[in-house]
Amino acid sequence: MGSGSLLWNLTKKYLTVGVIGLTITDRYASIVPVRGGSMSPTFNPRTNTVLGSLDDRVLIEKFCLAKYKFSHGDVVVFRSPSDHKQKLIKRIIGLPGDWIGTPQNDVVRIPEGHCWVEGDNPASSMDSRSFGPIPLGLVQGRATTIVWPPQRICQVERRILQDRFSPSA
Repeated sequence: MGSGSLLWNLTKKYLTVGVIGLTITDRYASIVPVRGGSMSPTFNPRTNTVLGSLDDRVLIEKFCLAKYKFSHGDVVVFRSPSDHKQKLIKRIIGLPGDWIGTPQNDVVRIPEGHCWVEGDNPASSMDSRSFGPIPLGLVQGRATTIVWPPQRICQVERRILQDRFSPSA
């Protein structure tokens, strides 16, 4: 009887911790790996190390999702518009109503409920230059801090590319 009670108590504790952990990662914050070089040098500045590629891990806060509170220069994680199973991480260049200059010398107005995202390394980035503005509903959070590897722990810098957009009037 005693071991059954002990097993039940352990099960309840682990289930409680699991539910709390799941709630935190779903609603408030999570840690995600950054793969590839599309955001280099902000993330993964060195892809060739003795151990191979050492991916950065970043803290993603989700409080910004309540009212889509984003700013120019924020780095966000979002679902790919072409493959919803894939998560991407890019920098917001334009917000609803902004005019964006594209590499093809076109000017695009960002529609309501959308944003324009680009990687910091244009040579290896699939971003809005490929698939256009993305719906804000695909955004899953804002990157705030690099938490791994230990020598790279720092805040994620918000960089605004003034020459790329014209704010809405």
